[in-house]
Parts: sequence; C-alpha cells; structure tokens
Amino acid sequence: MAVIDIAGFITDLKSHAVDHGFHVHDERHFVETYSLRQLWEVDLHPEEACHGPIDLHVSMEIDPRTLLTFEDLVLAMDDPEDEPPEGFSFPLVFTWTFPPLVRPPDLLVLATEVAGLGGVELPLEVSAIDSFHQVTDAPERSLSVISRVPVSLGSVYKGDNEQVCAVLDRCNEVSMSLLERVPAWIEDNS
Repeated sequence: MAVIDIAGFITDLKSHAVDHGFHVHDERHFVETYSLRQLWEVDLHPEEACHGPIDLHVSMEIDPRTLLTFEDLVLAMDDPEDEPPEGFSFPLVFTWTFPPLVRPPDLLVLATEVAGLGGVELPLEVSAIDSFHQVTDAPERSLSVISRVPVSLGSVYKGDNEQVCAVLDRCNEVSMSLLERVPAWIEDNS
C-alpha cells in the first residue's frame, strides 16, 4: 500500500503551475522496469511565451529505495496523526532552455542577476555550450538555466503545497525576466 500519491502530487504541481501563470504542454512518466526508478517530466511555458522562445522543463526523479524506506517508517508510526519522518526528499528540477543564441549574454552577469531573482527558494545555475556543426562554422551557443529544489516527502505525505507555490512564484519571475531578455540574444542585427 502506497502512503504517498506521487501521481497526485504531479497532478497538483501541474494545476499549481497553471494558477501561477504557466501553460502545461506535455507530460511524460517513465518507469525503469528493473529498479522501478521513476521519472516524471512536465513541459511548461509562461502564458506570454506559448509560441517560444522559452521552454521550462520540470522533472522529478523517484528513487524507489527512498520511497519504500519512508513508507516503512510511516506505516510503523503508532499514531497516523504523528509528524512524518524527516530527511527524505526527491529532487524537483526546473530547466529553462532557449533557441540558439546569436548574441549570447555575459554568463557571469546573467548568473548573478537570475540568482537574485531565484533567491533562497529557487537556487539557479547558468550554463552554456558552444557547438560546432562543421570545423569552419562559427560556434552556436545554447544556454540553460537550471534549479534543483528538494521536495520533502513529509510535505507530500501531509499534502502541504506551500513550498511548491513559493517555488512556482519564483519560476514565474525568472521566466518573465528571461522572456524580456531573450529577443536581444536571438536576433541577428547584422
């Protein structure tokens, strides 16, 4: 018997995302048959960017050993009203991606600016990759902004969504800020 409804949590996450200004465009659920490890993925866009240029990919990886250990401890509790055990979490990963950049930003400046937007609730990292299609081609830079937020299994068990709401508010702020900046990065003014 499962004490945590992960599918229900993902459904609530999508509903909250809509309430916080996002459109949900796709959802995927993968189960590894050997280990029973699961991966949930949801593709979002800010309402203002439904046709690009920003994509927000949200994923949550479920480690079955962590889930089963937590469930064993919950089932062993004397009183179902007791506080659930602490120290168990799954990573909720937010990844913003962009089209190839013609005029990429200064990564250090961008990293410090988005870190201020994300705050403590949404720690952000910025990375870029230069690709060369052929040796003689100019590099094509792709950019991603990533955040990893631990989701407490105790909060999921209790149905407490306050942390998710705060994170989605920050995600919206970051998305809107990036949406304002992206046109200058992808336009070719030459």
